[in-house]
Amino acid sequence: MDSAKQTKRVTIKEVAQHAGVSMAAVSKVLRNAYGTSPAMTEKVKASMAALGYRPSSAARGMRGRTYTIGVLLDNLRNSFFADILDGVHEELLDTDYTVLIGAAGFDAAGQAHTIEAMVDRRMDGLILIAPGTSRSEVLGFAAVTPTVVIGHHDAAEVHDSVLDADDMGAAMVVDHLVSLGHRRIALFSSPGTKSSQWRKTPEIVLTNGYLEAMQRHGLEDLATVVRAPYSDDGGYKAGLDLLSASHRPTAIMTGADIAAMGVFRAADELGLRVPEDLSLAGYNNTALAALTSVQLTSVDQAGRTMGSAAARMLIERVEGRRTRAMQTTMTPSLVVRRSTAAPAS
Repeated sequence: MDSAKQTKRVTIKEVAQHAGVSMAAVSKVLRNAYGTSPAMTEKVKASMAALGYRPSSAARGMRGRTYTIGVLLDNLRNSFFADILDGVHEELLDTDYTVLIGAAGFDAAGQAHTIEAMVDRRMDGLILIAPGTSRSEVLGFAAVTPTVVIGHHDAAEVHDSVLDADDMGAAMVVDHLVSLGHRRIALFSSPGTKSSQWRKTPEIVLTNGYLEAMQRHGLEDLATVVRAPYSDDGGYKAGLDLLSASHRPTAIMTGADIAAMGVFRAADELGLRVPEDLSLAGYNNTALAALTSVQLTSVDQAGRTMGSAAARMLIERVEGRRTRAMQTTMTPSLVVRRSTAAPAS
């Protein structure tokens, strides 16, 4: 095929002529319309492949569907999001849907702007990972575009939810550390977004679970919670503050593995060894936690399964197979590695 032909967009009419079917039949295949036979679908798709046909997203949007799914996350450095995205990708692998990612940062206004851009571009559905955007804004977006919220425990009629039993996960870590002999156990959690209207964000549920577990062990007076963004830098700064205190904790639990990496760095800078001088536990059980040089004790909340469940629930809504809101909860498990041990005498 010469360069002039390569730059010319193939039309539906040409696909129909090549396949020996009507333009209406090609349109039905493009829309995955009910009643299209497998033989017809295979025939039309073979012609599309032979001609190099690419459907126009704008045209598909005008017909009612763009076959694009928007995924919102706050940053690309949190490897837990990679686990979730793997699950989304696997679920959509044999479909016509394409995933577009919006890394919007921690700012609530920036996240709202990104979601609005996804809606304006007529994406068929949204997967919002622990959005910092206000609940009222998310409910507004979900009212016009099928939406699944990952992380937040607040249920709603207009969107589906996939979440982890974060209070149970926090209690598992505290119980493990107490069984090793620790009493001064600190929690590093995300600050969340002020005035976001969410009552049960992951960090709120995680903190409540930690405080309840400390109280159950009679350690409520020793409970310490510090807040900073879930990032390597956030963990580093919070780690310096905690470990420079006169009565520093003997163990720290972080709400994300990526934050634990920052605490590792702070401890090393202060001449403290993990786990000899400090036990450290993370959350998410990402690939980082299993690295030979890290071996981080962490709570596994099945990120890949969360992503897969979110994508499956979203497509059910997009394609009209279900309208009732659903909430799926993952049961966490604790993976113990070398970063936690009995405190120094």
